[in-house]
Amino acid sequence: MSQERLFKVLLGPHISEKATRATELNNQVVFKVAPDASKPEIKKAVESLFDVKVEAVQVVNIKGKTKRTIRGLGKRKDVRKAYVRLAPGQTIDLVDVE
Repeated sequence: MSQERLFKVLLGPHISEKATRATELNNQVVFKVAPDASKPEIKKAVESLFDVKVEAVQVVNIKGKTKRTIRGLGKRKDVRKAYVRLAPGQTIDLVDVE
């Protein structure tokens, strides 16, 4: 996999209450990923970019909600998230507090 593809697979971290709980309880980190990203690509991208060992990757596809607007019906974007479980003792610090 090329270095350029690694940067296109991971779109960014997903920060929410559920993602924070997954980090605390299961040693998982949640990322927004590209719609065409596969599990092996996600694993390789996280391992190379953050220098950690990944045990498992679970992928969730979330369909965008349909909303009514003044101009008719609209639709939010679909989202693809990856729950990445890290090996014991490994961490990724997504919030740099100084």
